[in-house]
Amino acid sequence: MTGHPRFGFRLPTIASAIFLILLLPLLGLAACSSSAKTTPKATATPHIATRGFKFVLVADGPASDPFWALAKKGADQAATDMGVSVTYQAPDASGGADMGTLIDNAVATQPDGLVISIPDCDQLATHIQQALLVGIPVISIHSGSACATKLGLLNYIGQTDYQAGYAGGQQMAAAGAKHVLCVNQAVGDPDMNSRCSGVHDAMKKAGGKTDVLSVDLSNPASVQQKLQALLTQDPSIDGVITLNAAGASVAIAAALGVIRAHQIVLATFDVSAAVLQAIQGGHMQFAIDQQPYLQGYLSVALLALYKENLSSVASPTVSTGPIFVTSANVTQIAQLEGAGLR
Repeated sequence: MTGHPRFGFRLPTIASAIFLILLLPLLGLAACSSSAKTTPKATATPHIATRGFKFVLVADGPASDPFWALAKKGADQAATDMGVSVTYQAPDASGGADMGTLIDNAVATQPDGLVISIPDCDQLATHIQQALLVGIPVISIHSGSACATKLGLLNYIGQTDYQAGYAGGQQMAAAGAKHVLCVNQAVGDPDMNSRCSGVHDAMKKAGGKTDVLSVDLSNPASVQQKLQALLTQDPSIDGVITLNAAGASVAIAAALGVIRAHQIVLATFDVSAAVLQAIQGGHMQFAIDQQPYLQGYLSVALLALYKENLSSVASPTVSTGPIFVTSANVTQIAQLEGAGLR
């Protein structure tokens, strides 16, 4: 480089100037590259894998029933989340195909899995065994826990009715009831009988007693009159527990028609808007919730995982109940019920 005689510094040579001119763009690119590395990239929306499995849910109640509507909603949500399909089937009110026929028809379509309720093990066992013989995995929900274990199904998802009844009886006794009516709308149904048996045994252990009242809920007005008459005629009856939400509505109306309504401990199995309102209003002590939405969801999710990689739950019974809805948690449960999730 040569020095400038006036300013006392050296000017670059032509070769050095050319080098600098060529170097500057490269430095700019490097700076841009460094800046790009520090700029976060947009995160892609996770893609739900489509497993493509086809399942059938055969229930003993129509999707219009409040309980089964929730179970179906849970199953549908799991189908969306897991990338599978599920078809809901149930006997219709006209007395068409019964559950055994529906199970046979489902098996004939060669589904990847079956979800079923088992209201009567003796009537449905051979139909379920046929599904197992052709390699269709089966999960039962809501009813038939003992039958599921006996037949070797993947899982039973729900509550054990005797244990739920026993826990309910303990709660009735703790609330001060000494003589409880167990209102049974399906005498002869093993699961309903087990609920009353559990209540009876818990009450007996606590020094109380239980009577079973058989009713026909197809005529709720008649049931209300019958129950109200019993509560009026026998003042020793200080507790009433019903076995479903429909029976609960009738029992609430009957108890409120009795002068000593505030002395009667009311409780029920299953949840509805009317039941939640009664608990909030102080007219009902508690409800035993077995979470039908969760039953529907878990059954489909577990079948999907089993079909994909043989994932399974070691315990044959996956308990979703009994969960007690009381004044302590009824506000939150009511909000979830309004959203169609409980």
